[in-house]
Amino acid sequence: MHEFRVVDPASPAAQRALGHYFDEIGAAFGFEPGSAVTDAAAAYVPPQGAFVVSGTDEEPLACGAVQFLDADRGEIKRMWVAPAARGQGVAAALLAHLEDLIRAAGRTESLLDTNSTLTAAVGLYESRGYRRVPDYNGNTDADVWFAKSLGGPGGG
Repeated sequence: MHEFRVVDPASPAAQRALGHYFDEIGAAFGFEPGSAVTDAAAAYVPPQGAFVVSGTDEEPLACGAVQFLDADRGEIKRMWVAPAARGQGVAAALLAHLEDLIRAAGRTESLLDTNSTLTAAVGLYESRGYRRVPDYNGNTDADVWFAKSLGGPGGG
């Protein structure tokens, strides 16, 4: 069983996890975080969203966030799993947890974007029922966009 907790995006655990996330995607496809770290402090807090971590403040094992776009849709952002925790189902459990947060907030659709160089992420999303959709957010760092119906609150 993987345990996730909602934390302030400015907390030490969140900041360490985001640092690892940005380092990895920067190496993968040249992503420059710019204001993304400070933007997280506003975007991923209630009632606009939530930021989730697993592991300790000193050694986070995973992170992810949700941002509520409107009354029907939530977007999953900043998913990262530490290399040592990969291959153990953490990413799938984290994705399910983030979907549950979106559903619990009364939203019925989950959206996310990624870069196709992140082949493991693309494979995860497709294996979990996400379908490719047109660009919904203009994110110039993404080249693949996904959506998934979550059903009603408590449903799936």
